[in-house]
Amino acid sequence: MPGAVIIGSERSEIGLPAGMDILRRGGSALDAVEAAMRRCEDNPADHYVGTAGLPNAQGVVELDASLMLGSGRQFGAVAALRDYPNPISVARAVLEKLPQHSLLVGEGAALFAKECGFTTADLLTDASREQWRKQVADSREAVEGENTGATEGDRRYRSSALELIRRLAPHDGPWGTINIIALDASGEMCVGVSTSGFPYKYPGRVGDSALPGAGNWCDLRAGGAACTGRGELSMRGGTARTVVDLMAAGQDPAQACRAALADAATLPDDYRSELRALALTPDGRHGGAAGQEGSVYALMTESSTEPEFRPRVVL
Repeated sequence: MPGAVIIGSERSEIGLPAGMDILRRGGSALDAVEAAMRRCEDNPADHYVGTAGLPNAQGVVELDASLMLGSGRQFGAVAALRDYPNPISVARAVLEKLPQHSLLVGEGAALFAKECGFTTADLLTDASREQWRKQVADSREAVEGENTGATEGDRRYRSSALELIRRLAPHDGPWGTINIIALDASGEMCVGVSTSGFPYKYPGRVGDSALPGAGNWCDLRAGGAACTGRGELSMRGGTARTVVDLMAAGQDPAQACRAALADAATLPDDYRSELRALALTPDGRHGGAAGQEGSVYALMTESSTEPEFRPRVVL
């Protein structure tokens, strides 16, 4: 049996030590992933998960998250969740307290979070609000709010806003969904994914992070995988599931990630942007792939004193 290990995508290093502390004490992969991801969601410097996530086109932060266990492929997820800063914990509650379902969205997800006793918070920080205002100002349009969209001016604004969303690129600096995958001493594996989604997205847009097979997949017979980046591509490509299937067929994690990205790259997409994949096997092997040079992922084992960074192979 391999020792405990936890890996994560870029910026997960904020949370990995908390997850490894749990694994060293004999805790579960599920506990480790949740604890590690909560640290990331609570990081105000990270504008792509949890509190301080960048808002949708209306200026509202909507969060997606999921958890999947390898032993039985149990899955819990929430999407388009507003006002709750730790969607990973709400996703866990879906997995454990609402096993007749796997995914809750929008108002239903918020209702369930309230029933479970989770605390609300203002997710739009001053920093993320200012970034949103600057981007909205680029449209050179303004809407006072009294109209309902019936005027020609409002129609023109809606059209220009959609064009703005299509051409927006992520801000400078680290960005993207966070993936965390843990293997515990008992051999159980858990994959967790959390995101505020693509910045300035259309309200209600749900990406791959909340969808099994797309942004998250875990099967203890072969391993676990998760994706970051252009979620619409990994939804169409079933990318996380493809990675795990390729590992089941004998490919190592890095090769499987690269092959799955290569498959997604064949799909036509007028809004193509970076897509990355990360994977871990039940015997502790790990790897990742990306479309850009210099991309890395983070790793901790039981002997680690701090997160280590490993290169992803390049598509």
